[in-house]
Amino acid sequence: MGIDLKKMRKKLSELNNKGSGGRFWKPQDGKQDIRIVPTEDGDPFKSFYFHYNIGQQGFLCPEKNYGDKCPACDFARKLYREGDDESIAQARDMTARQRYFSPVLVRGEESLGVKIWSYSKTVYQELLNLVLNPDYGDITDVDSGFDLTLEYGKAAGARFPSTNITPRRQTSRLCADKTAEECTEILESVPDFDNLYTRTTTEEVQRLLDEHFVSDAEELSSETAKYGSESTSVDKAFADLAGS
Repeated sequence: MGIDLKKMRKKLSELNNKGSGGRFWKPQDGKQDIRIVPTEDGDPFKSFYFHYNIGQQGFLCPEKNYGDKCPACDFARKLYREGDDESIAQARDMTARQRYFSPVLVRGEESLGVKIWSYSKTVYQELLNLVLNPDYGDITDVDSGFDLTLEYGKAAGARFPSTNITPRRQTSRLCADKTAEECTEILESVPDFDNLYTRTTTEEVQRLLDEHFVSDAEELSSETAKYGSESTSVDKAFADLAGS
């Protein structure tokens, strides 16, 4: 069996991406044009669920992404059942949140290869409405798709930046200034989304949860000793988690 050239091109593209700022792309303030690149499975709009506020960084939810048991989800549901404001607020912080991703070529930066754009649910809904609009349809089509103009920034008085999307009026080719072979290499360099993030096991989530509450308990103990404050529902949650 000979060498799989498709896999070799993908490996080379991944190396090039690592050397040019990584795989991910974030829009800059102002306007920029991008093209969403088609994927082999016909779905360039991917999503993952992440837990934040537990440990030093976010991690994939085993339950919502893979159907495995997730101690963080179990604990969040338990807090919700407690019903008091503090428990509910903590449960919301611990609940897995969905984030969306698409492979894109940034116009003017095509030499950097396919990047991954991460965006919000609002943008996701807007993109789905766009592809379901018969005036546009498959915006990723290699020969007759549409570039998108993004206007990104924070309006005066707004807490967070927003993203406005306007499809270009005319269709265009994905690789207008590329050879057929170069365009094929671009299509084959779309990252493998299944390997984009490390899968977190049930056991790993339990360890992160334990460490999180040990850290919280130590901070609360310090504050209690300093100010003589009463025990909170977080203390109770930690005691329940530890089985005491």
